[in-house]
Amino acid sequence: MKITTINPATDQPIRDYELMEPTEVRKVVAATNRAYLKWRRTTFAERATLMRSAGRVLRERAPEFARLMTAEMGKPVKSARAEAEKCAMVCDYYADHAETMLAREQISTEATNSFATFQPLGVILAVMPWNFPFWQVFRFAAPALMAGNVGVLKHASNVPGCALAIEDVFQQAGFPVDVFRTLLIDNKAAKAVIKNKHVCAVTLTGSTAAGQSVASTAGKALKKCVLELGGSDPYLILADADLEQAAAACASSRLINSGQSCIAAKRFIVVESVREEFERLFVARMGMAKMGDPLDETNTLGPQARRDLRDELHEQVQRSIAKGARCILGGQIPSGAGAYYPATVLTDVKKGMAAYNEEFFGPVASIIPVKNEREAIRVANDSIFGLGAAVFTQDIARGERIAATELEAGCCVVNDFVKSDPRLPFGGIKTSGYGRELSHYGIKEFVNIKSVSVA
Repeated sequence: MKITTINPATDQPIRDYELMEPTEVRKVVAATNRAYLKWRRTTFAERATLMRSAGRVLRERAPEFARLMTAEMGKPVKSARAEAEKCAMVCDYYADHAETMLAREQISTEATNSFATFQPLGVILAVMPWNFPFWQVFRFAAPALMAGNVGVLKHASNVPGCALAIEDVFQQAGFPVDVFRTLLIDNKAAKAVIKNKHVCAVTLTGSTAAGQSVASTAGKALKKCVLELGGSDPYLILADADLEQAAAACASSRLINSGQSCIAAKRFIVVESVREEFERLFVARMGMAKMGDPLDETNTLGPQARRDLRDELHEQVQRSIAKGARCILGGQIPSGAGAYYPATVLTDVKKGMAAYNEEFFGPVASIIPVKNEREAIRVANDSIFGLGAAVFTQDIARGERIAATELEAGCCVVNDFVKSDPRLPFGGIKTSGYGRELSHYGIKEFVNIKSVSVA
């Protein structure tokens, strides 16, 4: 069985890839387990040397990797280069800090000596999405490998070239051959990998439905999961917000990765007294997006990753309009080749519309007018999702209070847009998943937190 990659900017096929047979998959997983038995005994210094080497490879080959990402999923090439460089940064971060993060923690008890120690688990399966095909993998792999684990990757079916390139990064950096391996398999085969006796845990970034499926299989096998799933991030625009700054930040967030980001701003909850002015400024900012060939450095909005995803997004827009939303920018599928969709703004969005209730995975913004701060908070939390959120106000204490105590999300920001940072924990609540990636919280997700007491 094979898969064929399609360039979403041109609709042209790129390359065929043969999927791995079950016997080959089992051999690879067994080989990674054998590699783990040696890798777990390496020092942090040895691992750090190799991880920094991986960072150098990423930087040196960033233009090549950028073109690969752009070809397979349509990311604007400038953003793709930045993604490769961010991966290098997370490699360096964990090379520098893993040993301190996983140092023994002394605990005072009646024993002569007692402490908690953090030991690796073994083979970790990563099930990853196409929208950030390098970053999503490295933000798992850098901490997991630095902790002494090994990894196997099941990537999205439309980015197999990226999946193999990531394996090659670790090989070129000098890692032992089976410490990180890519499996070219489909979703059905991934379930068998989760059940494999050598696999100790699973991390998944993807849709809520994918998370439910993986969590169900892992749960039956009593294997730990970390799930980073969908989101419909609310951005609250309060009456005292700096509207120029808010409109710029909100448009930037909504258009990141051509709108295909789980932590992109999606619902813009605007207090009625500033709604007209914010709409004017926001539509102007969204309208500045230049859509076209993602290999052209001047374009900021590429195609959607696949035509079926573009068509699903348009159907959500149409359903919202049919229920009373007004389209004040975009909203039409352009003619010609490619899975393109323009920057689009819907306003007068209300509960019961797709634009209110569902995740829009593309460059479509939903403006929801509210009367005041209290209603803005209620609407923000009126969602099955809980990944990111932001609040815009010139009263910093007010913004911090709302972000810290009122908004139901894993990542909250005041007067800026949500982004992942290796120094901060990243993850969601509700149907946006559970567990954390990045920071010292992320590296401790896949370790055995072991208590040791000496009488």
